[in-house]
Amino acid sequence: MVTLDIELGSLKENLLEMLDLVKSQLAKSKKALEQVDIPLAQEVVEREKRVNALELLIDKDCENILALHNPVATDLRFVLSTIKIAGDLESIGDITKALARFIEKSGKKASRTFVDKFQIHSMIEICISMLTDMGEAIQKEDTHLAQKIAKKDSALNEINKNAPGVTSELIKANTDKIELILKLFTITRKLERVGDFIKNIGAEVVFHIEAKVLKHKKG
Repeated sequence: MVTLDIELGSLKENLLEMLDLVKSQLAKSKKALEQVDIPLAQEVVEREKRVNALELLIDKDCENILALHNPVATDLRFVLSTIKIAGDLESIGDITKALARFIEKSGKKASRTFVDKFQIHSMIEICISMLTDMGEAIQKEDTHLAQKIAKKDSALNEINKNAPGVTSELIKANTDKIELILKLFTITRKLERVGDFIKNIGAEVVFHIEAKVLKHKKG
């Protein structure tokens, strides 16, 4: 049992490392977008390999724990939740990489006015804040904090809901920038998905600690 506790502790450390890395990737993407820093965007793209490597490591550790220790109750729920959380973090990493690719290829063309209209900086800040809170929730096993994060996601949903109107307005006034505007619209959609993935992580934290399934429940 001592060995199991050690391996579960190591698994949690790797999960928190992966979360911190994904959060760092988002922060660097935000800075690259603000400063049109192409090398920094390229760094984000390259470091995505580390995100993928951590997911593979976590999956392998989970498989080993299940196979060798046959965990039960809260330990089993933690392992099952960790597998899903790592998958959600990897998906956020993919979205961040797509954002960095956009900066790398189109950052110099994207005017600050367009980016501000779509409130992309605000969306990234909200995602970073949600990940910060989620890291604390996982570390402290705080289900209340994990569920409170959903309130921040509502702000992302509101920005995303307004995005089609912003897109239409900008296209009418800038017919020579249609492709760029549509790319920015796509980014808002992707960042809204980041919020959904973080909410999913919160649901997994609740499942682990309280054995409650929040998926498909509203409120």
